[in-house]
Amino acid sequence: MSTKLATVAAVALIFAGCSNEPSPEAPADTGTSASATTDSETSGQSQAMRFSACMRENGVADFPDPDASGELTIDGVLNGSSLDASDPAWKQALAACKALQPSGFTGRKRTPSEQEPALRFAQCIRENGVEDFPDPTPDSPLIDTNRIPSANREGGMAALNAAMDQCRDLGDKARQGR
Repeated sequence: MSTKLATVAAVALIFAGCSNEPSPEAPADTGTSASATTDSETSGQSQAMRFSACMRENGVADFPDPDASGELTIDGVLNGSSLDASDPAWKQALAACKALQPSGFTGRKRTPSEQEPALRFAQCIRENGVEDFPDPTPDSPLIDTNRIPSANREGGMAALNAAMDQCRDLGDKARQGR
């Protein structure tokens, strides 16, 4: 399982990159100052950071920050952790931080303008050798290896990584919703 998590982390790092768009300043109460925000952060990554900070501030002390690409999914947070989605503190924090939830986490759907580039990215991945790559739904992560049967076969992650490298620009646009 740890090899799969390392592979997923590597996949996520493929999309860590620079953006020419300035990131919005984080509210002072999240513990993130504007000076700590770099030009390479996307608005989605910044939002995910604020969401993580909000969850911690509202009683889920072990809530992690998003990965280097800004991805933050409920499965990624809960799998292999001591966090419990049925815990009253979790539910209270989730309700308090609902407005900051990144798309694909839970309860937050991509807008139509965010979904369109996500679908273009999925098509590109299929055209570059991962034929079973599903279209992301508005409320799912952009990349969910649990929904890609070929990713669990020998060489599957290598094929996915190669396709993601070919579709990097579309993936960046999908994460930024443009």
